[in-house]
Amino acid sequence: MVVEQVFHDFIGKRILIAGATGLMGTTALLKFRNYQGVEVRATYHEKEPSIFGDNISYVKADLRNFDDCKRVVKDVDFVLMFAAILSTAPVIAKNPVSHITSNLTINAQMLEASYFAGVSKFAWLSSSTGYPESQNPLDEDEMFTADPPDVYFSVGWMSRYTEILCRMYATKLKKKMPCLILRPTTIYGEYEGFDLERCHMLPALVRRVCEREDPLVVWGNGQDSRDLIYCDDVFNACLLALHNLDTFEVYNVGYGSQYTVNEVLEMIIEISGLKDTRIVHDTSKPSTVKKKLLDLTKSHRELGFKPGTDIRAGIEKLICFYEQSKVASV
Repeated sequence: MVVEQVFHDFIGKRILIAGATGLMGTTALLKFRNYQGVEVRATYHEKEPSIFGDNISYVKADLRNFDDCKRVVKDVDFVLMFAAILSTAPVIAKNPVSHITSNLTINAQMLEASYFAGVSKFAWLSSSTGYPESQNPLDEDEMFTADPPDVYFSVGWMSRYTEILCRMYATKLKKKMPCLILRPTTIYGEYEGFDLERCHMLPALVRRVCEREDPLVVWGNGQDSRDLIYCDDVFNACLLALHNLDTFEVYNVGYGSQYTVNEVLEMIIEISGLKDTRIVHDTSKPSTVKKKLLDLTKSHRELGFKPGTDIRAGIEKLICFYEQSKVASV
């Protein structure tokens, strides 16, 4: 099914985009901005909004506060739950439990508030960090077959528990609230930000290359591999899944190709035109799992989902955005 065809599901509806200034929240706002017949309520906390439209209204809220959760979901039809504190490698290395309590609180309270507000559908981005280690592609039924790897133990179980809450609200209570869970591979996009203390591997490498860092330091030996999926593709998968959602559903979402950190870095260097850069692998820095493979059969078969942005095109977008941002800040 063509994604544009499912937009009619939202006409005449009020959508809440929670975490509207983050990567996926910003992506959703750009898609829904000025879309006739769709009313968008968008939450933000500390980061100020940058995307505006005739159909977008912002609400400043701290979703760790239950009263704020109840306030933002009032009279809402659909919730796109994109609010979260990032659990990237730098964040976990600095404080491996700092994000646990806040994210559990935010997710649990938003689910409860949405349920009692009569929300029609609730979509939440889970995490593939909840999967156990495996050398084979993991399908959706294998999430709870063993513990997550130690490096992801806390964030992985946090994701698992929120999934259980979603399942409860969707299937175990007398009054039910359909809940959608997407388990994406590593999402990237222009609006994640390029803060080296917080961001994922790809935007961090783009910044270091664009800033002509010399030597260019890579955490670990660079052989860790990831399936990198562009934010627009994740949003499209979310719309496709919401279209037919009437109970509880879980989908793996990814591009379907693995690239090592070294391979990604080589592409960034080539695309940016950087030459003669010294690359240093700092093996004293922590790394995460070496490889993670997800079975994407279900999302392809049931949703007709096909990602549209390959890694080279995505890197070009990030480099262009970063360079333009530097010019604008001068």
